[in-house]
Amino acid sequence: MDAIDRKIVRFLQANNQLSNAEIGQAVGLSVSAANERVRRLNSSGVIRGNHAVLDPDLVDLPLCALVFVDLAPHPDEARFRAEIAARPEVQEVHQVAGPHCYLLKIRSSGTRALQRFLMEHVSRQPDVLRTETVIVLETVKETSELGLPEPATPGSTREGR
Repeated sequence: MDAIDRKIVRFLQANNQLSNAEIGQAVGLSVSAANERVRRLNSSGVIRGNHAVLDPDLVDLPLCALVFVDLAPHPDEARFRAEIAARPEVQEVHQVAGPHCYLLKIRSSGTRALQRFLMEHVSRQPDVLRTETVIVLETVKETSELGLPEPATPGSTREGR
């Protein structure tokens, strides 16, 4: 990805409904050049999807919970991952380092629905030893946008590389 590609994906992360004409104008390209770059970013997998971001409160899913999951030694992790990831309540599944095995981000209509989900779909899995649930009281920032680093300029160094 060059500097223009980075500008394009920054614009698309903020608003994926921009036309190729608007993108081209913003980054100094013709409409066809912008279209080709966006097509290439999609086909290469840099852009993994284009979707609407819904307001959870307006679709009756106001409760956000983070659930730590501890698995038994030598679990069938493939089954656990597949079954948990298939559930629509689950927004994210992360294998984590530290005292827990996994961190799940769950959306539900309320505490009863969350409790039902945990009992029926998490705790009943054969390899789950225990869970720890944290209920989110307020979300200050939530985004799927990646904070892309600026490309290195000639003569500069980038930390961590």
